[in-house]
Amino acid sequence: MPSENRKNRTKPAQSSEVSLAETLKAFGCGFATTAKHLLRKPITEQYPEEKRQLPPRSRARIVLTRDPEGDERCVACYLCSAVCPVSCISMQSAQREDGRRYAVWFRINFGRCIYCGLCEEACPTSAIQLTPDFENCRRDILTLVFEKQDLLVDHGGKDREYNFYRHAGIATDGAGKGAHFDEDQPVDPTTNLP
Repeated sequence: MPSENRKNRTKPAQSSEVSLAETLKAFGCGFATTAKHLLRKPITEQYPEEKRQLPPRSRARIVLTRDPEGDERCVACYLCSAVCPVSCISMQSAQREDGRRYAVWFRINFGRCIYCGLCEEACPTSAIQLTPDFENCRRDILTLVFEKQDLLVDHGGKDREYNFYRHAGIATDGAGKGAHFDEDQPVDPTTNLP
């Protein structure tokens, strides 16, 4: 009996039969899209001859900037090297006779740098900044290690008027504590005693 029931069953009708007209219409739409794009002007950029203007906030090559007086902004605080996730920044600090700190040497290995911008965010003096200059391809990997003289530029970068020593409250030959721009005199901690 069960075999007779199987023989008597009819196949259910397919409700989604595709006609030849619908198939040709789908092919026609696809070819029309292709033909439309074939007639457009190409948008390929001829890179070495034509260079795209990148937005000012793009992050690429790192530079060391100067303050408005022309001195180096870097005070060798080691914050950029501490925050760097790949440890590509190193430096050595020293202090001048007038009380200003500076980096004796400053080194960045662009072969390891991931251009994340954390060093720029961590820098309290706006000394280290990322520029849109992205053409940094070299055949020899050792030439990707940049020294301080390779990184130092003669301008203030994005914030040209900022001077760390005017606002930091650090005693230098230029001014003592409490004598800097828009700064109050230091508080005597003994006045807080009961």
